[in-house]
Amino acid sequence: MERVCFVLEIAPGTEQEYRQRHDDIWPEMAQAIRDSGISNLTGSRRGTDVYYYAECEPDVAPAFRRLGETDMNTRWGESFEGVITRITDESGNLQYAAEVFHLD
Repeated sequence: MERVCFVLEIAPGTEQEYRQRHDDIWPEMAQAIRDSGISNLTGSRRGTDVYYYAECEPDVAPAFRRLGETDMNTRWGESFEGVITRITDESGNLQYAAEVFHLD
């Protein structure tokens, strides 16, 4: 299992909409996340920055690759057009944050 933290940015004024959409996550999307090997997915927002923590099996790369290959993930992402303004870096990769501390 590998832990990961990544950051995205939402458009100003869409904070409540972003929250509501996640309160009402499509059951099929939640299942696609689980089936991809991603668990304990938690998002926290500060202003328009949203920070996500997840645990991935066997590690980050294959878990997010599997999720990215699903039609459900494509549909979910398209539904956030105009809400999410930045989720990847210049190379098209999620904007990961380096882990600097962990305590069990």
